[in-house]
Amino acid sequence: MTLALVTAGESHGPALVAIVTGLPAGLLLDRAAIDEDLRRRQQGYGRSPRQQIETDEVEVLAGLRHGRTLGSPLCLLVRNRDHANWAHGMSPWPPEDEPAGKGTDPVTLPRPGHADLAGAMKYGLADVRDALERASARHTAATVAAGAVAKALLRDIGVEVAGSVVEIGGASGEEDRRAAIDAARKDRDTLGGVVEVRALGVPPGLGSYATRDERLDGRLAAALMGIQAVKGVEIGDGFSLARLRGSGAHDEIVRGGGLRRETNRAGGIEAGVSNGEEIVVRCAMKPLPTLMRPLRSVDLATGEPAQALVERSDTAAVEALAVVAEAAVAFELARAAREKFGGDALDDFVGAWRAYLERVDWARP
Repeated sequence: MTLALVTAGESHGPALVAIVTGLPAGLLLDRAAIDEDLRRRQQGYGRSPRQQIETDEVEVLAGLRHGRTLGSPLCLLVRNRDHANWAHGMSPWPPEDEPAGKGTDPVTLPRPGHADLAGAMKYGLADVRDALERASARHTAATVAAGAVAKALLRDIGVEVAGSVVEIGGASGEEDRRAAIDAARKDRDTLGGVVEVRALGVPPGLGSYATRDERLDGRLAAALMGIQAVKGVEIGDGFSLARLRGSGAHDEIVRGGGLRRETNRAGGIEAGVSNGEEIVVRCAMKPLPTLMRPLRSVDLATGEPAQALVERSDTAAVEALAVVAEAAVAFELARAAREKFGGDALDDFVGAWRAYLERVDWARP
């Protein structure tokens, strides 16, 4: 049984859509919990005024009846309220009215660090907006909605997933982070940062060393690298392990209410398989590429040097990344759990998990 996610939608299009397949029937979903995760994604110091326009709420179009999944594809929708201001410029069909509102003029000034130029080259686009709308981080709202569903499934097998901010612009304390954001905003600049996601209660045995595509660490890294602006991922102590000797890098195995580790430098994964310790992953986000003081670019229409596109942007969105990364990790862990425990009905899925725990000698952290 495989859990899968497909999303659709543009930043200023009518809506964002997530279709989740492979869920067992009978999973109870809480609309308020999904909406709360969507709200968390919109929060954070340094966000743009758009977060005051959008009040994200989930709608379910298929796969749910009276709050429980049916075992069929689950279709989630999050509307873009700002689409009303872009109705002509982002109309799905050729508009019949006169050009009005935002998005009516073609974009020919690609931003360094964004998908603008590479996307225009790849798809042969004269208007960069055809690339930047989908490449925008706005569509992570769909990822977060699907992640909230995944967290509900994981909760039924005792797994909790939480993301948090490690640093923003090199600053770790909350006051220092805010000061760094204020300084960047004053300079009309942007900041990146680092977030961490922890998953507690993950049983040993998710993922596999048998093939490259089954490795849990590779899958988590790919899920996080698939988030806009993420440029690096580490599992556990990651890169710092490269500076240690083997005797100080690995987690010794002890017994105490079952097999366990007293340290967790591996971040809960060895050889692509969860080892029963807490899963710990971190990802690094680059500064956002839309700058109020734009970098040099080239006008694709004229070939002449120009300044890059200036469009509404956050100063920092690292706090939002923590929520999106949490959702991405949760979905990948739920996918691995579905592969491990299967089941068409929730009771089958949970029952297989319980039977497995009776077999393995695991001391839950």
